[in-house]
Amino acid sequence: MRLAVALGWHSLAFEELLDLVRRAESAGLEAAFADGDVSQFASGGEADVLDGWTVTTALLASTERIQIGSIRLVHHWNAARLAQAAATLERIAPRRLRFLISIGGRPADRCFGLPFPSARERIAWLDETLSAVRRLWRGEEVTARGRYVRLSGARIRPCPSAGRLPIEIAAAGSRMLRVVATHADVWDINLPPIPSRVRAAEQILAAACRQGGRDPAEIRRSMWIFTRPHGDPRDVGLRDEFRRLNPWFGTLPDDQLDEAIVAGSPEACRRRIREIAESFRLDLPVADLSGLSHDAARRAIDALASEKALVDSNTR
Repeated sequence: MRLAVALGWHSLAFEELLDLVRRAESAGLEAAFADGDVSQFASGGEADVLDGWTVTTALLASTERIQIGSIRLVHHWNAARLAQAAATLERIAPRRLRFLISIGGRPADRCFGLPFPSARERIAWLDETLSAVRRLWRGEEVTARGRYVRLSGARIRPCPSAGRLPIEIAAAGSRMLRVVATHADVWDINLPPIPSRVRAAEQILAAACRQGGRDPAEIRRSMWIFTRPHGDPRDVGLRDEFRRLNPWFGTLPDDQLDEAIVAGSPEACRRRIREIAESFRLDLPVADLSGLSHDAARRAIDALASEKALVDSNTR
């Protein structure tokens, strides 16, 4: 089973993050996701809040095989600069950047002087941005006179060798799923693994794809799965931790939390992640270890890796 890990919520110093990503790489994991674009975390205390793009670049430069991702938020970027930055990393580390993007949801971004229009407007902004980015990656000279994207003869060099990079979009609601249908190579299912919720989103995406003349089956899928190897699935503290680290799922009722949380023995966790991946046809399940300390995250990575990969990594 292909598997990735997420190491977020600014709970790790860079040296700890780098050690964990290298451990994930040596243990055979496919990808690692770090914190993405962020201006200010009001609840983060005085811990380091590292810039996501800088960290992504540093992790790619400090590893050899593993793919690295961190989410881009549309209102943090000019479209041409975003296309140029991603194409530059593709030139430096071919086929290793996970280009994940969405609209964000934290009004604290205003503290950095960033615009923060309504969700509907940010979705329209994302649609315009990805249209321009696709054209720039193809090597076109782009002039755009949109509401949010305004370019005048913009070009980037180098362009990705294939004229494109895979675009992953984190989405759950109907308007965002229409953007997925238009632009995404990968749908990052921004929902907990609750069948009724995911099936409803699947239907909306399929309808949007049909309307646009696209086969929904060609869009690959990923999902972040809240995972705590060695954790007790009966521990009510895990519910509190899930809600604290996933405030966007704050309305999830208690009777659905057991499906949203993967905990237990390493074997049970691997089995449950495999079941979720098969049920929702995930190309890449992401074990969400966000919020864990360095030592706890390292134990979790070792627990999730295959036995053969661990033996191989420990003999290098």
